[in-house]
Amino acid sequence: MMAMSCKDDKGGIMDNGKYVRYTPEQIEALERVYHECPKPSSLRRQQLIRECPILSNIEPKQIKVWFQNRRCREKQRKESSRLHSVNRKLAAMNKLLIEENERLQKQVSHLPGPDSIGIVSIAHGCNGVAARACGLVALEPTRVAEILKDRPSWFRDCRAVNILNVLPTGTGGSIEILYMQLYAPTTLATARDFLLLRYTSVTQDGSLVVCERSLTNIQNGPSIPPVANFVRAEMLASGYLIRPCEGGGSIIHIVDHMDLEAYSVPEVLRPLYESSTMLAQKMTIMALRQLRQIALEVSQSGAPNNWGRRPAELRALSQRLSRGFNEALNGFTTEGWSLMATDGVDDVTVLVNSSPEKLMGLILPTPNGYSSVTNVVLCAKASMLLQNVPPALLLRFLREHRSEWADYNIDAYTAAAVKLGPCSLPGGQIGNFGGQVILPLAHTIEHEELLEVIKMEGVGHCAEDALVSGDMFLLQLCNGMDENAVGMCAELIFAPIDASFADDAPLLPSGFRIIPLDPIKGGSSPNRTLDLASALDIGGSRTRPSSNYYVASGSARSVMTIAFEFACESHMQETVAALARQYVRTVISSVQKVASALSSNMNSNGALQAPLGTPEAHILARWISRSYSFYLGAELLKSGNERSENVLKLLWSHSDAIMCCSLKAMPVFTFANQAGLDMLETTLVALQDISLEKVLDEHGRKGLFTEFAQIMQQGFVCLQGGVCSSSMGRPVSYERAVAWKVVNEEENAHCLAFMFINWSFV
Repeated sequence: MMAMSCKDDKGGIMDNGKYVRYTPEQIEALERVYHECPKPSSLRRQQLIRECPILSNIEPKQIKVWFQNRRCREKQRKESSRLHSVNRKLAAMNKLLIEENERLQKQVSHLPGPDSIGIVSIAHGCNGVAARACGLVALEPTRVAEILKDRPSWFRDCRAVNILNVLPTGTGGSIEILYMQLYAPTTLATARDFLLLRYTSVTQDGSLVVCERSLTNIQNGPSIPPVANFVRAEMLASGYLIRPCEGGGSIIHIVDHMDLEAYSVPEVLRPLYESSTMLAQKMTIMALRQLRQIALEVSQSGAPNNWGRRPAELRALSQRLSRGFNEALNGFTTEGWSLMATDGVDDVTVLVNSSPEKLMGLILPTPNGYSSVTNVVLCAKASMLLQNVPPALLLRFLREHRSEWADYNIDAYTAAAVKLGPCSLPGGQIGNFGGQVILPLAHTIEHEELLEVIKMEGVGHCAEDALVSGDMFLLQLCNGMDENAVGMCAELIFAPIDASFADDAPLLPSGFRIIPLDPIKGGSSPNRTLDLASALDIGGSRTRPSSNYYVASGSARSVMTIAFEFACESHMQETVAALARQYVRTVISSVQKVASALSSNMNSNGALQAPLGTPEAHILARWISRSYSFYLGAELLKSGNERSENVLKLLWSHSDAIMCCSLKAMPVFTFANQAGLDMLETTLVALQDISLEKVLDEHGRKGLFTEFAQIMQQGFVCLQGGVCSSSMGRPVSYERAVAWKVVNEEENAHCLAFMFINWSFV
């Protein structure tokens, strides 16, 4: 019967229950061989026995077991040494973080008090960029910490946070090693990533402390080498102090401090990476907004809205739109994107993606109800610099006047190319559409972000298919419409959906992102205080002048980034790529024209104004006022000053909505004062695209047609109150209205003027 043997813990052999130990001479001989060859072959072991007489009584099998034990002990020794080294490093870092935590607590205790809730401070003169905030929310500290740690759920620039390791602490806290990736905001820069250490602890009074800082220059510690398409940035001392409030809720103190390696981006973009204001808007304030939004949803029990969606589901849709747009904009190779050859002009970049993960179940709707199963997604993207156009103003125009930039008749070649095979275009198909109706879906507490469904009425494939048309729907995310919010970027992101609006519907987001490069002088935002004079005194031997400088009016800059996704079949890839380039170039041209027109109507304070610089505007204002006085026997403007600039100023600020339309067969509006623009929900630039017929309801159109002859003969008519529509389709009620003929210096009819008195949205 074969003898049973097993290994002991000292390298010897236990044979039939008896220990067989190696002599020191035998171990020395085996060690010499081990250092030369840790894993000898069977032939080498037999040769060893023959060459070393002192090993002659050892069987080859026992020699094999000794080498196995020796390799195992060596591996354990190295691992133990490494763990002891990491433990010493983490213990030292833990001590430093505890000291940093105590310092931060002392620092923030001087910042916020009961009367300073909601304050956001912007740092100047410190290393990197920094911001801090204090807020009160109706959530328990543990829930607050859970939300804030889930950074991708509220920080839209955050692509991913991976937890590499977790070590518990003796106080019930934890030490985590994290790897975080941030999206690049434009096509002109590279994405950022971070290797972080996060320390969480609970203080004696029940407060939660979360400290974060980058891991740098740690020997034998965890490390991630540089990742392709990312620049390694640094997070300086940052974190959260979450204090429980009596009666429930929490007071949250937030400190964000980063060095985003601005040297690696083009000089024109460096304000984005050196501006504490941008950091505050995109990260610090967004953290507070997420907490307040979730607290509101909890208080309302998460009841579904009219669309049958609960608030959490709507937030998930917003997140999907934002994330999809960022993924398309960044075009990471790990997501399946690859660069297509250019057409010789580098203004528009086209990427292609055919990965199964991107296309799985992608069935996109078309206006006539035909569903196209696609196997290729293209993304055409570009960036451009804008001058002296507030992002919020341009965004509102793009949202409200899609026909100004969405070109549905690119050229005959495009229409023919689409007919060769189905493809889904962002925002609609080639052809005309009758208009858009905005259907509200959800909004955040401060209305800084809107989620809505856009109904595109009467969309057709092309002019030849005008009889075959239908409605198309877009899911749209709109944020940053408050032009007074300092450093706020504006986004309009949309994706085609079908009428069923299923929860799991695939989304191919496209849209615009407009980021201010220069701060707005004297800007503020509702329900928020920005202390631009404060400084955050965080250590660091290097200091640099703050980049939050103020620029003179007229030189404010912003960068607009456009990314449009197209879905098609693989055999149509080259054709649709050419279509995508042409489409985006057409959009760029349209946006540039709109931006130029908006810029020309900005006053010295950067606000949209009446066209005071044009003599025609002054003359028209005088004609409107004089004609009203002549035909109605009363003064329209309560002023005896006939100076033309004063007349236009008074007309522009009149409380009632005053507007003029042409005397053509299809009258369109040619002028409106500020109240008129508000009622029509439009701008001076887009005013001429609105017809009188679209504003008046059927009753109003019939009444005006009946009274038109009287207006032209008598000069005026008084209309009963009623309901009309804004350019966005919203009903507007008015108490009464007056229409009168506007004549020029030669007493010839120039246009028709309307005044809607005591109007309001229904």
